[in-house]
Amino acid sequence: MRGLEKVWLLAVLLPACATFPQMARHADPLTPRQHLQLGAVYEAQGQADNAAAQYEAAIKADRKYLPGHLALGNLAFAAGDMAKAETHYRRARRLDPRDAAANNNLAMVYLTVGKNLDKAERYAERALEQGGPLRPYVLETLTELYLREGRVLEARIAQKAAEESAPADNKELQARIAKNREQLPAKLK
Repeated sequence: MRGLEKVWLLAVLLPACATFPQMARHADPLTPRQHLQLGAVYEAQGQADNAAAQYEAAIKADRKYLPGHLALGNLAFAAGDMAKAETHYRRARRLDPRDAAANNNLAMVYLTVGKNLDKAERYAERALEQGGPLRPYVLETLTELYLREGRVLEARIAQKAAEESAPADNKELQARIAKNREQLPAKLK
């Protein structure tokens, strides 16, 4: 091929290449927080798989996005997959060892499976130190832990504090607190 023919061939073929499908990667237009919000909508609609995909996308966008790990842990916990829940809560704790939700939720995993109860207590106590809106949940966790270990006086103290701090309109938490109250020996109620 002569030089002129090569130029003519390139002039004809290059514009045609522009119509080929592009293999370029597009940037995710959503922020981790937006993925988390979308996942919460899916979760509220009972679409756990779609919710998990959004939470995973949040973590893919930012590996250190603690709320994404908590959300995946919560989904796994609700599905009864304690090993997966533990993995995500431990990752969240690694990102922020003082995070109340990560500590309390990991304590709940250990309490649910009945192992590492000493760690569960430490994590719940660390969560309780943070105060805030999770306080009644942490107190409920501690009540359940103390009841499991037969530490009735400590269970009663935590139970009373949980009852006093739990929002009256939170029916799920109120039901868990009531269940713990029923397990307390009658003379200490």
